[in-house]
Amino acid sequence: MFKRKAYNELLEWKNNYAGRYACLLEGARRVGKTTIAEHFAQNEYKSYIKIDFSEATTAMLEIMRDITNLDLFFLKLQAETNVTLHERKSVIIFDEIQLYPRARQAIKHLVKDGRYDYIETGSLISIKKNVKDILIPSEEHKINVFPMDYEEFLWATQGNADNLRQLYETGLPVGNAVNRTLMRNFRIYMAVGGMPQAVDAYVRKKNFEEIDKIKREIIGLYIDDLKKIDPSGRLSDIFNSVPSQLALKRKRFVVSAATGKQKTVKDEERLFDLIDSKTVMPCYHITQPSVGLSQTRDVDKFKLYLSDTGLFVTMLFNNSDTPQSDIYKKLISDKLDADLGYLFENAAAQVIASSGRKLYYHTRQKDGSTHYYEIDFLLTSKNKVVPIEIKSSSIRNHESITQFALKYSQFVGRQYLISPKDVSCEGALVNKPIYLLPSVVRDL
Repeated sequence: MFKRKAYNELLEWKNNYAGRYACLLEGARRVGKTTIAEHFAQNEYKSYIKIDFSEATTAMLEIMRDITNLDLFFLKLQAETNVTLHERKSVIIFDEIQLYPRARQAIKHLVKDGRYDYIETGSLISIKKNVKDILIPSEEHKINVFPMDYEEFLWATQGNADNLRQLYETGLPVGNAVNRTLMRNFRIYMAVGGMPQAVDAYVRKKNFEEIDKIKREIIGLYIDDLKKIDPSGRLSDIFNSVPSQLALKRKRFVVSAATGKQKTVKDEERLFDLIDSKTVMPCYHITQPSVGLSQTRDVDKFKLYLSDTGLFVTMLFNNSDTPQSDIYKKLISDKLDADLGYLFENAAAQVIASSGRKLYYHTRQKDGSTHYYEIDFLLTSKNKVVPIEIKSSSIRNHESITQFALKYSQFVGRQYLISPKDVSCEGALVNKPIYLLPSVVRDL
């Protein structure tokens, strides 16, 4: 069992909200929700029952159909599972709850009863078809479970996350040799990603062809799920086009470029479904940067990033003539021919989103030109806007962030270039290597 940050969030729920709210672990498939929930139940409770609705027996489903008499319900549940429940010392896990929405509806009554705690896990859980006929309980404390972030990856692979935090706090460069080593470590994370199965394979010293096979299976599961929601295939086409649209450096995601057809009203619903699936992360355009970023969000203009950098790499090079093992070797050693700005962008988006921040960006047309200034990500810190520009190589050209800071000087605080380069400063503009981005976001 890998150390996960969601475990601490579950502890906070148990200490402050359990008994009044069930906990809903929400996230894409294969990010580790069930493993986290069961590990937590084993460690923090005297006993637990897990009901997996993806393989529930007929007898279990029959028990779940009638909760009118809770005394009888709990007796049947204990008899079926051969587990003794202890009042206020036991938890019941409803796993893959989207497959049996009536169990989610029952949460209101079960929580009100107060005898036990409840943890729900679900993928694609807010898709309308799964909940349209039930009353969504208000007695839910939601925790978003993301793929493993870089710090979790370091914990799993015997890396030193604390050392990186200390290096960040010094504010000093580490030197070319150390920076190369730390960047190589981060590129390994970019290649493997944060899906626990892929990380486990890497820890067990499997080769990258085997790791890539695991990631392809996960991508296949996602596509199968999306086709179940939308048999037309347009939703899975939208998902498949995310890496290529980023690689083409589009200023916004274009649905018609993904489907090959004119955008329809139904495509709007498909986009919401895809975002709800947690397989992608939306990054919305901000028309007028200020401290209240969401106030000028353009819901019709956005980019999409993959929720996991490792899946992004696999999808990006899916049709490459180069053997996958060679691609991984070149990526880790920084010898790929392509400009990988979009790959660094996706990795940065994952770092920011997994910290609980929303993703925003900004573009502005240059005066007298058809070209644009673009800020990859906008964050806020206290009463200031923090622009972040992602670079995959040289940091000498940073006209976009310079012009942004001049135009919106009354709002702008710290300014960051995030790149593979060692720490450096140019006036108010600070360059940080991408492996320090988790510390940058935490410090805001």
